Amino acid sequence: MHNIEIGRRLEEVADLLEAQRANPFRVQAYRRAAESVRRLPRPLAEVWRDRGDQGLRAVSGVGERRLGTALRTLITTGRLPMLDRLRGQTDPVALLESVPGIGHVFAERLHDELGINSLEDLEAAAHDNRLSDLAGIGKKKLASIVDSLAMRLGRVRREGHTHHTDEPSGEELLDVDQEYREKANADQLPKITPRRFNPSGEAWLPVLHTHRGERNYTALYSNTARAHEFGRIRDWVVLYYDGGLDERQVTVITSQRGSLSGKRIVRGRERECEQRRCPFGTRRRI
Repeated sequence: MHNIEIGRRLEEVADLLEAQRANPFRVQAYRRAAESVRRLPRPLAEVWRDRGDQGLRAVSGVGERRLGTALRTLITTGRLPMLDRLRGQTDPVALLESVPGIGHVFAERLHDELGINSLEDLEAAAHDNRLSDLAGIGKKKLASIVDSLAMRLGRVRREGHTHHTDEPSGEELLDVDQEYREKANADQLPKITPRRFNPSGEAWLPVLHTHRGERNYTALYSNTARAHEFGRIRDWVVLYYDGGLDERQVTVITSQRGSLSGKRIVRGRERECEQRRCPFGTRRRI
């Protein structure tokens, strides 16, 4: 992808963030990055090939880590999931289908049966054996998917090393969830027009851009097949945030079972809450 096109997409991100009332400093960061990339004397792809993520962060104006991740994603895939999300065009099935070895039918199964919405989710499922449990995934195909993801996500793995060393607390995640739901219920948020499950083309999906310290968040109701199937669209909230070298996401729901029934919880962190008797499992349902 040429620098001019990369700059154009970063500029569109800035425009959409501004329209959706994101932090002005974040908007300006994307505008500066767009201009810096346009002025580079050599293709940004060459910078990345020579110096990796460090080279991307060294580009003038590209200091925010999410910006470096966005540039790497554009260079390696030609796509920018964040831009799709801001446009209301997020399609996790199409994203999964772009991985070699994953066709449309299998991508739908990954999304519907395992709740996989991103390449990071797919990578985690490949390493924790959830993919191995699906019919049609042999060792050779699994290895091919893992190799492709390693290249797409631009990671160099080291034994015993993790990239996600600054995960937010459950309390912080629940605080963002509550801010989103309160403002959405009060009709205080801009709305986007999702492409999926929206035949009337209505702008109904509230979007929140907020931050806690230096960590940026985007919050949206879960406009997924499973949320529609179970009638939980306005209960399940997806949070996207800075995490290590990549953008991360979690889903916050109202628990329907056990000691946490009726309480807001971070999906996948129920055991943590029960074991530690965390206060973040006690926030009221709005």
